[in-house]
Amino acid sequence: MGIYDRNYTQNERENSEAFAREYAGDTALVNFVKTTYKFFAGSLLLATIGALVGLQNPTLVAEYKFPIFIVELALIFALGFVQNKPGINIAVFAAFSFISGLALVPLLAFVMIKNSAIVPQALAMTTIIFGIMSVFALKTSHDLGNMGKALFYSALVIFVFALLNVFFFKSPMLQFAIASFVVIVFSLYIAYDTQNIIRGRYDNPLVAAMALYLDVLNVFTALLQILGFTNRD
Repeated sequence: MGIYDRNYTQNERENSEAFAREYAGDTALVNFVKTTYKFFAGSLLLATIGALVGLQNPTLVAEYKFPIFIVELALIFALGFVQNKPGINIAVFAAFSFISGLALVPLLAFVMIKNSAIVPQALAMTTIIFGIMSVFALKTSHDLGNMGKALFYSALVIFVFALLNVFFFKSPMLQFAIASFVVIVFSLYIAYDTQNIIRGRYDNPLVAAMALYLDVLNVFTALLQILGFTNRD
């Protein structure tokens, strides 16, 4: 009987320890998700500030749009190198968010001249897409991680054709087609990254927030272009 009691006590202790580890893991994941979305919200705020600052002098921003774009790309890659360096990683992330808002200024100025209602329309549509795809990521039983390769190659094709159109084709119709494809691909990316975040597949909340922010930024930018093209005014 004594042996039985000891085994029972040992099993109970092991079960308690397993429960504690599981609870600690769940708590850590919840904190990770909360931190990620805080950084995501911060990036949206800084991008808005960057856009507002740039709109004070859109001509100057348009003049330096290519250097700004290069800096934006450099900061994306830089975050990958400094993601585990406290303080520096947040500074790089904040700088990127601000610069990305600044980079939007030429497009914002263009659509606002055509019709100032385009910007709030694009914002509303982006918010709806973000909400729908986030809920889908939370509710679906399918593992969206399998879409990773297909989405990556799709984004690569978009990038290549966008560059070709800027420097060679210069076709409004091709740009419209690219923007439409961007909305589809990065809407799926929102669901993909959201599920990866809530399932703990990211190691760093800054990187996770950056991924989600880039998804939303691309959808918003593409919608601005589409609405700008289709606006009759």
